[in-house]
Amino acid sequence: MKWIKNIGLLLVLLVFASLLVGVDLWFFYHPKVIRTDGVIYGHRHGKELTMDIIRPEIGSNGLGIALMVSGGWKSGPPGSTPIEMMAPLLRRGYTIFAISHISQPDATVMEIIEDMHKGIRYVRYHAKKYQIDPERLGVTGGSAGGHLSLMLATTGGMGSAAAEDPVDQVSSAVQAVAIFYPVTDLLNLGSSRENPGDGGPPKSYVEAFGPDATNMEKWKQIGRDSSPIYHVHDRLPPTLIYHGDEDNLTPLDQSERYVEEVRKLGNMIELRVHQGGDHGWWTMIFDLQEFGVWFDRYLK
Repeated sequence: MKWIKNIGLLLVLLVFASLLVGVDLWFFYHPKVIRTDGVIYGHRHGKELTMDIIRPEIGSNGLGIALMVSGGWKSGPPGSTPIEMMAPLLRRGYTIFAISHISQPDATVMEIIEDMHKGIRYVRYHAKKYQIDPERLGVTGGSAGGHLSLMLATTGGMGSAAAEDPVDQVSSAVQAVAIFYPVTDLLNLGSSRENPGDGGPPKSYVEAFGPDATNMEKWKQIGRDSSPIYHVHDRLPPTLIYHGDEDNLTPLDQSERYVEEVRKLGNMIELRVHQGGDHGWWTMIFDLQEFGVWFDRYLK
C-alpha cells in the first residue's frame, strides 16, 4: 500500500505546485499601478476624445507605449482598458497610454486615424508631465488597433507649425511597433470574409468609411489613403507583427505583403506566424511578453 501513499503525496504536491503557479500568474497580471482614466486629449463631433494613462507604481523606466484601443474601429469608454492585458509591459516599467476614439460610424476611419495622430501628439507634448522620453514612444494594438498603429508608423510626422494648438505642432511619429493581425491593404482584402469581391470596402464596414465609400472611384482613393501598405517608406520604426495563419477576417496575406514591401526598403520588421491562430488566440496575453522584449530592444 506504500505506492498508494506515494501517489497520493505526489498528487498533493502537484496540486500545491499548480496553486503556487496560479497565484504567481495572478499577481504578475495584476501589478500595482497609478491610473488616471478619461484624460481628454481632443474633441470630435462635439464629443470628448480620451485616453487612460497607466503607469507602474514602482520601477518606471521613463518610456511610454501607446495602446490603440480599437476593435472593428470601435473603442471603449474611459477605464475600460484591463490591467491584465498590459501587465507584461507595465512589469517592464512602461507607462501605458490607452488612446480611445469615437467609434465608427459616428466617426469615419479617416477621422479616427487623424485622432490617433492627435493622441500621440498629446502624449509627446506632455511627456515631461508624464515623466517619459518624448523621443522614444512605442505603439501597440490588435486588428483595427494594429491597423491604426501602422498608420502612425507610416504616416506619423511633424504637425503644422502654424497650428493654433501647440499640441498639433509636435510630431506624431512612433519609434517602435508591436501588434497583432493588422489590416494593411483595404483595396485588396484577399480571402477575407469581408471581401465584397469587387474591390470595394469591407462588407460589414462600409459605413465606417463615410458616404463616399459606395462610390467606387472615390473609394479607391479612400482605401489607398487609409491603408498602411501604400505609405511605406525607408525610415519606418522597427515593427513586430503576430498573425494567425487561419485568420479569415484579416488573412495572414495582409501582413505578409506588408512585410515584403517594408523589407524592400531595408526597414526592420519581423512577422511571427501563430500556427492555427484565428483572429485572436487564448495565449496572446503571453505573446505580450515578446512585445516587451521588442520594445526593450528598440526603445531603450
